[in-house]
Amino acid sequence: MIHLSAAEMAAKLVAGETSSVALTQAHLDRIAAVDTDVHAFLFVNTEGALEQARAVDAKRAAGEKLSPLAGVPLALKDVMTQKGVPTTAGSKILEGWRPPYDSTVVTNLKNNGIVILGKTNMDEFAMGSSTENSAYGPTHNPWDLTRIPGGSGGGSSAALAAFEAPLAIGTDTGGSIRQPAAVTGTVGVKPTYGGVSRFGLIAFSSSLDQAGPCARTVLDAALLHEAIAGHDPKDSTSINAPVPAVVKAAKSGDVKGMKIGVVKELNGDGYQSGVRTRFEESLELLAAAGAEIVEVSAPNFEYALAAYYLIAPSECSSNLARFDAMRYGLRVGDVDGASAESVMNLTREVGFGREVKRRIILGTYALSSGYYDAYYGSAQKVRTLITQDFNKAFEKCDVMVSPTCPTTAFKIGEKSDDPIAMYLNDIATIPVNMAGIGGMSLPAGLAPEDGLPVGFQIMAPAMQDQRMYLVGAALEAALLTKWGAPLLSMAPALVVK
Repeated sequence: MIHLSAAEMAAKLVAGETSSVALTQAHLDRIAAVDTDVHAFLFVNTEGALEQARAVDAKRAAGEKLSPLAGVPLALKDVMTQKGVPTTAGSKILEGWRPPYDSTVVTNLKNNGIVILGKTNMDEFAMGSSTENSAYGPTHNPWDLTRIPGGSGGGSSAALAAFEAPLAIGTDTGGSIRQPAAVTGTVGVKPTYGGVSRFGLIAFSSSLDQAGPCARTVLDAALLHEAIAGHDPKDSTSINAPVPAVVKAAKSGDVKGMKIGVVKELNGDGYQSGVRTRFEESLELLAAAGAEIVEVSAPNFEYALAAYYLIAPSECSSNLARFDAMRYGLRVGDVDGASAESVMNLTREVGFGREVKRRIILGTYALSSGYYDAYYGSAQKVRTLITQDFNKAFEKCDVMVSPTCPTTAFKIGEKSDDPIAMYLNDIATIPVNMAGIGGMSLPAGLAPEDGLPVGFQIMAPAMQDQRMYLVGAALEAALLTKWGAPLLSMAPALVVK
């Protein structure tokens, strides 16, 4: 059962061939069997998940009308609040905190009867590209346990690849859904900014953060996308517009006549040869499916990485000021006679990790008097230029495409002492966040030199997310025909057993 797609699981639930309790228990058993090696989860809510499953089964037995994914299990990134469930954002400073409220994403999941198995590991406060920055230890890539599963949402992607859950929620600030999907051979979607509510998402960089669906197939991602998306009055950045018809697009996969723009600046030096090979093969398959391949240029993408690493740390230095040891979370040094300032300093020293401290310092400097216009202000101007590049390119094509990452998954520890090398992993994904548009990564095959997954990125204009699903479904179908089996069936024993 655990090797089925979420859509197939849902069909068996509707047909009465299994129950949500049985399906949930099967995944809980899988987690117990392999997660010691993978470390995808920080908290497994065994009783809570089974209780949710029993409630769905009871509603189905009573003949109630249920949502398409009712009864299907899901793994939740530990940056989304869930009432009464430990929520840490991968940080010691929130260790033991149990939120008194649900995020809107969690509310939507519950309203759709989707069973939440537990909370997944992540880089602390979503700052990282490998999940090595988690205060609770790294997650391992199920394809090769010595390698990273991507970041910051490596726990969610690894849970999918290890068949510990058929669906997951991630968040994407500069590629934290798409990059993990690429290196684990799964599907990850960053919706248009504002398409999914950010209420209850523990903020890293408020103008960039976006929750989205993670899955093993394009259709599963679309089903989850529609379940969690929609306008939310609790979120001032939420878009008050109909949710794009992504499920219809995923079921169609018709790209005849579509123009697919290959971004010249995102496929050159620094890209692993096997990544380029699989990318070119994917373009050929899309052309054979009836799409027209054109080249587009986005010259200001060159500055996206530098601008991002001014904007994101600046916003993080503001957002993380709330973790002051006074209201919730960790408190250190609270003894008689201790000042509030000393408690705050000691708590932050112990509670924040190295990368979080680095970004807070960078951001505070960029926002400081005399430097705001030179750094943060200039970065926002570059952001406008990047958005203009997208707008001009979309006049020539329906979607833009590139490799998701320059390389396949690297070894754990390989880049942990080189922040710049780590930041370069997001060079192809960051422009999407800077412009607030939609992005998707899906598997394009295995790199011939190391046998590890390669990701294919699709970018669509704001609120045109359905275009990503059209192209993604077309490529997924063509690749499935070519391979003869899903990519994950080619993975090592840990994954397929």
